Amino acid sequence: MFKRSFRGSSDKGIAKSNKISKKSFNDVKKQRMRDALNNQIITPDTSPSIGGGSPKLNSAIVTLEVGPGKRLFAAHEDLLARSPWFGEACRAQFFSSPGQRRISLPDESPEVLSVILEYLYKGDYTPRLVHDRKRDMWALEDCGVDLTMSPRSNTTTTTEKKYVGFNESATIYHHGVGDYILRDTAVYCSAQRFGLPELQRLALRKQGLQSGIDVATILRSARFAYANAPASDSRLRAHYLALIIRSRKTFKKSGTMQMEMEKGGTQMFFDLFVAMCNHIDDVTEIGQVSPFS
Repeated sequence: MFKRSFRGSSDKGIAKSNKISKKSFNDVKKQRMRDALNNQIITPDTSPSIGGGSPKLNSAIVTLEVGPGKRLFAAHEDLLARSPWFGEACRAQFFSSPGQRRISLPDESPEVLSVILEYLYKGDYTPRLVHDRKRDMWALEDCGVDLTMSPRSNTTTTTEKKYVGFNESATIYHHGVGDYILRDTAVYCSAQRFGLPELQRLALRKQGLQSGIDVATILRSARFAYANAPASDSRLRAHYLALIIRSRKTFKKSGTMQMEMEKGGTQMFFDLFVAMCNHIDDVTEIGQVSPFS
């Protein structure tokens, strides 16, 4: 004989109320986005143009041997594969046992490779980009000084080695150069090599927020950019040409600049000459007066 269970409408309401409500993934993501925007921090969730992500649990670990000192790094294969260059290198070792997968990068800088891995995992690298919504400006987070640049800000220094708002993490020692260069320039060139265009744009934007860099470092970094970025990619070269023209009062008094120009032998100075001519032409057209009259 079957037993029937009688439960009133009030009992159903109680049963429903006892169920634990669960937020959907989209709700959680939207809340994280709102919190990040309130804190003025750009993260992989709040910016669709920034990469970064969590590795799969079953992703193989790849060892990276970097620089002349063969410094070792470890990274998940599925995140490395977001770079076409690393993806091809990982596929070449497909039949190797997981514990023996190793990629050698003797010409790469360990500091730059560390930045690339941080970007692949987090979608940004230290110091992170922060957007000030009130002033509608970008700045670098936690640098100890205000590195924000606005169209009206005057970053020209009166002496060759005057550091105004200088961020120590702005430069790295590069073994290929044998001296210090701007880190974001090295990151830009390596990102181009590894097929990470979003990281290129991020590095170029961050470099534009740096200030107080001495003339010698700028010229070394510019030479590095010309030597390591393809001529077809003119963004980084144009950045340095514009920087020199904007700060021409400093560069024309610089003994370092004079020695570099006398030494010659680089495409940069011809490009600078063309850029200066174009600048003069623009000024002439605006004022309709010859700058030499």
